[in-house]
Amino acid sequence: MREEATTPKDPAIGIRPAGSPRLPWLVTFVQALPGFHLRVQFADGLEGIADLSALVRSPSAGVFAALADEALFNQAFVEYGAVTWPGEIDIAPDAMHAEIKKNGEWIVSPE
Repeated sequence: MREEATTPKDPAIGIRPAGSPRLPWLVTFVQALPGFHLRVQFADGLEGIADLSALVRSPSAGVFAALADEALFNQAFVEYGAVTWPGEIDIAPDAMHAEIKKNGEWIVSPE
């Protein structure tokens, strides 16, 4: 007689509520908009706008100064759950998520 195959039980199953993403702040979609704005969507379904205009135009922009080139800014893409640009530039998705959840948008200041 043949034994039935069984699937080992995963002790982590059932700990998290169904439909609840493990990392809700991971970016799943980004769209560059005019004026150095981004439309973003996160793993938990939250959507909003990030305004990077003050940051990219600031004398203290650091690595983000390169994004003042609109052609480069418009190349935003999602990599590993973060908004990223060519040249290994990225922005913290957890901070973006927190501000968009709180205010509906994130206005990034250069401070």
